Parts: sequence; structure tokens; C-alpha cells
Amino acid sequence: MTSYFVNDVLSTIVDRGRAIVERGRDRRPSGRDLAGLAEDLLSGRGEATGVALARDLLDTYSTLDSAGRTAFFRALATKFGADQAALEKAAQAYVSDPSEIAAARLHAASEPRRQELIRRLNRAPGGTAALVAMREDLLSRLRDHPDFKPVDSDFEHLLSSWFNRGFLVLRRIDWSMPAATLEKIIRYEAVHAINGWDDLRRRIDPPDRRLYAFFHPALVDEPLIFVEVALTAGIPGAIGPILAENRQPIDVSQATTAVFYSISNCQAGLRGVSFGNFLIKQVVEELERAFPALKSFVTLSPAPTFRRWVEAQRSAETSAMLLPADEAVLALTDEPDWAGDNTIAEQVRPVLTRLAAQYYLQAKSDRGTPPDPVARFHLGNGARLERIDFLGDPSPKGMADSYGLMVNYLYDPKLIERQHEAYANAGEVAASSAVKKLLRGAPEAPLQIALSA
Repeated sequence: MTSYFVNDVLSTIVDRGRAIVERGRDRRPSGRDLAGLAEDLLSGRGEATGVALARDLLDTYSTLDSAGRTAFFRALATKFGADQAALEKAAQAYVSDPSEIAAARLHAASEPRRQELIRRLNRAPGGTAALVAMREDLLSRLRDHPDFKPVDSDFEHLLSSWFNRGFLVLRRIDWSMPAATLEKIIRYEAVHAINGWDDLRRRIDPPDRRLYAFFHPALVDEPLIFVEVALTAGIPGAIGPILAENRQPIDVSQATTAVFYSISNCQAGLRGVSFGNFLIKQVVEELERAFPALKSFVTLSPAPTFRRWVEAQRSAETSAMLLPADEAVLALTDEPDWAGDNTIAEQVRPVLTRLAAQYYLQAKSDRGTPPDPVARFHLGNGARLERIDFLGDPSPKGMADSYGLMVNYLYDPKLIERQHEAYANAGEVAASSAVKKLLRGAPEAPLQIALSA
């Protein structure tokens, strides 16, 4: 009821503001027109007029074609930075008098005008959702327009503040949730596709299954990120039994392990805004309270760039990662059905698992971090690389991404902080002895540049 009341009040403010603004359009809007509207919004002082202008700008933006949106981002990059004259004056004042007051004025002068513009746009009804969608458009243009990166930095800075942990609400997703929310879970699943309502029910209804999501008050019924959990009697080495249609649920009193088998970010416009680590930690706490017998918290994770890395080693003129005999074995994986032939699979197993250990423990991206994005996420959150699972995901996607390889990361509450610090400060990859043993017989390879992070 409170939400509806607030929305009604905001709608009234917008309507009255629009009556004051009385803006009409006789021609198709463009990014250039939008820049003028942004100037009006920044120069305005009245609350009703400002909210109406903000909504007007967001509505106009939604009607622009791709070229118009690009023009608007270009205007943000070139016309809405810091006031150079004010910045220079504040800098000179600070040099003359390096006081706290002068520093505060210098800080204020250095802020790009577009940050205040984004704040004012956020005041409009639905402004937060519109800005998240706008940033998604912006991100899609950064490769071709690197000069837009300062604009993205401002978006990321503000969105990180608005979506900090204090504003997020953890909810368990079950069959009582609104259908619209459940449909979004189906649509947003990015790791193991949910094939309709029956498949979703199998993932959230049985007593040994859980699904948790973070929500934000400004994005009603829009999940930000969610994790799917299986309660099992041990650490699984394959995804098939977890997703099987005809599997029998276990007695949760016998469960010793919580398996995070899928983590999906739902809002592309919030890329770089970190809340995945908070999600895992809070879900661990929820599960510990509900199931005190749980002893292990692990993932069953994909290795999305492993095959691409191996193929790069194979195509290189020389590779410090490959043994002379590896190519003949790896050539067997060029056949589409090699995984179904047990004889071939057993020939391939030792080579792929050894290369996987090299991939995780030796290879580095051009930023000096592990080349695998999933590894960077979990290792950065303090997990340990626990086990490499050969043919853990023999689906077409799994084979295309990683030769079917999957990985278990272990979250040990007693070691999370120590392992996080070792990774953050020294780039140290925490790994079990079982994974380290896979390096036996590997070339004495130096740390190497692999895939771009």
C-alpha cells in the first residue's frame, strides 16, 4: 500500500510538472535534442518541474534509435564533464591553501556534471530501472566508442552506491512467488537453461532444492542475481544427476553438502556492481540456520573459456603448456562424439585434466589474473579450487565451452577470509592437493599471458 501511495504522489508531481513545462514535440527527437533537455534539467530548481523534466528525458530517450542514443552518450562525454574553469580555480585555491575546506571544494569542482544529471534522472518514477537499461545500452557501445568510458565510470560509481548491500533484500524463490517473477527467473537463467515451468518446479519445489535471489526496492519483482542450490550427500562431479527429470529427492536430514550449481546475474546494466559475494555469504548463513547438519558448501561450476584457451595453445607456434604427445590426444576431441566412446574418453582424460590444472594454476590473463571469469569470481570471494570434474557437463554447450569439464570450488567459512586476502594481495590461487597433483608431468611452464580478462 505504501508503494502504491508513493507512486501516486510521484505521478501527481510529474503531471503537475509537465503542465508547468508544457513541452511539445513537432519532430522526431534526437540525441542532440536530448542534450538540450539535460541542460534544462540541470539548470532547473523546482522539484515538480525537475521530476517532470527527468521523466520527459527518459521517455524521449526510449524513443531514440541507435544513432540517436549514441549521439546522446557522445554529448554526455563531451559536454557534461567537470566545469574546467571552476576546477582550475579550485585547484589553484587548494595549492595556495591546502585545507580541508579547500580540498572539499576541489572535490566538488572535479565531479562531472553528468553525475548530477544521473542523480536527477533517478528521481523520476521508474528512473532507477530506466538508468540501468540506459547503462546496458552504453556498455554495448564501449568497444566501438572507448571515449564513452568516463561516462560509464560515472554510471558505475552511482549505481554501486544505489545497489550496495544495505539496500538489497534476499528472498527465497518458491512456487508462491508472483508468476511474473518466476517467468523472469526462467528467462534470466544463464548457466543451465530452464526449460519451462515443469523444469522450474523441479529446481525450487523439492525439499532438497533451494533458489535465492537478491532484490532492490526500486526494481520491484526484478531479481538482480540468483543462485540455485542442491542439497546432497556429497560433492557432485556432474550436473546431469542434479537436473535429471526423474531424480528422487533425498531426505534433507541426510544432506551434508550444499551445492551452488548455478549463479545468474540478471541485469546487464549492473555489470561491475558487485553483489554476488554478498549473495553467497548470506545464502550460506541461511542454509546453516535451516540445516545445521551441513558440513560443506561447494559450487559445481562451468569453465566457460577453457576450450578456447586450449585451442589457443594448439594453434600457437610454440606453447609452454603442451607436451609433445598432447596434440595427438587432443586431435581425438575434434570428433563430435568422442565423449561417448569410453576408450577415447579415457585416453583424453589425463591430458585434459592436466591442462585444466595448468589453466587454473599457471595461466594468467593480460591483467595477471586467472583467465577463467568464474574462477576469478569464486577465488576472489575466498573459495578454494577443490576438484576438476571430467565430463561433468557433456551437453552441447558444455562440450563447446570446456570439453564438458566442470569445477568444484569449496567455501570453507574458516578459511574464506585468509584465502580472499592471499588472492587479492598476491594473486595466490587456493587449490586442493588433488588439483595440484594433476600438474605432475606437466611442462615446467612459466606464468604466461593467456586470454584477455
